[in-house]
Amino acid sequence: MPLNLFAMFIVLCAASLMVGAQSLAWYEIFSLSGDAWLILTVSRLPRLVTLVLAGVGLSVCGVILQHITRNKFVEPATSGGLDAAKLGILIALTMMPAIGAVGQMLFALVFCLASSLVFVAIVRRIQFSNTVLVPVIGLMYGGVLSAIAEFYAYHNNILQSMQGWLLGDFSKVIEGRYEIIYLIVPAVGLSYLYAHRFTVLGMGESMAASLGLSYAATAALGLILVAVTVSATVITVGAVPFIGLVIPSLVALRYGDNLGRTLPIIALSGASMLLICDIFGRLIMYPFEVPVGLTAGGIGGVLFLVLIFKGGR
Repeated sequence: MPLNLFAMFIVLCAASLMVGAQSLAWYEIFSLSGDAWLILTVSRLPRLVTLVLAGVGLSVCGVILQHITRNKFVEPATSGGLDAAKLGILIALTMMPAIGAVGQMLFALVFCLASSLVFVAIVRRIQFSNTVLVPVIGLMYGGVLSAIAEFYAYHNNILQSMQGWLLGDFSKVIEGRYEIIYLIVPAVGLSYLYAHRFTVLGMGESMAASLGLSYAATAALGLILVAVTVSATVITVGAVPFIGLVIPSLVALRYGDNLGRTLPIIALSGASMLLICDIFGRLIMYPFEVPVGLTAGGIGGVLFLVLIFKGGR
């Protein structure tokens, strides 16, 4: 792992702990008492953990989807996964309002997994000559799911609430309301254990079969890991787009596609990018805060366009 990337990650973590509407000083933190210590343990540390795990999980999700579909422009935001998870949560809220966060996450997981299976089936059935068309189809597919979710929310009089709590926002992360995000840890661990298999998966079904790899079983495992990570992220902080798209693509341009070697770099880069987006959102209108879903969408969208133009040449 590059030392400069790790050093940047440590600096960003320290900055995330210090930046906020309530300023903190290092000597106040080390005193282990007072309001500074309370702010750190109840708000800043849970927020930092959530940012890191969400960035790691979403970037790993992106690279798994890219190897399954064999397309560098695919991630949960461009394959309908995020929109399907939102729809699942809305249905859980209206049908079983007392189900709790874990139940809502299970609904989101099932909808995200089903949506991913449909998207992969579409990509496998239609042979695109231009790789850029795959995320375009995914965005159209996600747009349909998002329209269904908004209509469902409007019909049940929760449209305004949906638009508020489903936008990626880490400002409400506090102790006792974020722990479900830890489900990303085993999902990322399994992704690393199966990294070489996902690398072979990206070579195509025939190559995987010739090497003795069960394509269907490995792809199903990858989609389950993606669904777990996306649903845990959406239920905790909302939808955060483009992290899983731009990070794996940028890392692959420099380090290649061998996930056994690049997955730690992808994970650390994803966490670093989300930290940058969050710190930027906290500073741009200080002392007010811009949701990270907007900053990540803006920064990631620009990088996405750059990747499309480069891929189209």
